[in-house]
Amino acid sequence: QVQLVESGGGLVQPGGSLRLSCAASGSIFTIYEMGWYRQAPGKERELVAVEASGGSPKYTDSVTGRFIISRDNAKNTVYLQMNNLKPEDAAVYYCKFRLRQRGTLRLEECWGQGTQVTVSS
Repeated sequence: QVQLVESGGGLVQPGGSLRLSCAASGSIFTIYEMGWYRQAPGKERELVAVEASGGSPKYTDSVTGRFIISRDNAKNTVYLQMNNLKPEDAAVYYCKFRLRQRGTLRLEECWGQGTQVTVSS
């Protein structure tokens, strides 16, 4: 089994910064893609940023220039550096990995448990 554990959420004032982390553990063979999603109350879950192995990062328009996704392949960890946070960025943030576990050819999607980001003065 694969587990994704997120950390780094919290309360921040508008204009502030937070860094989210998501570490995967378990029987991982290959991680093809790491990404961050968010879901605000009453809204659909939306893609924030995603980076495929060997690819360029992609961002939703509203965070381009403010958020940076990065990864540490040796640690099976993805980060989301969030700068100049706005009240509309407040949401539960989820990481998602597309990966293959050892001993199987099946491509899976694994989600983190979510971490709350609150942006308020």
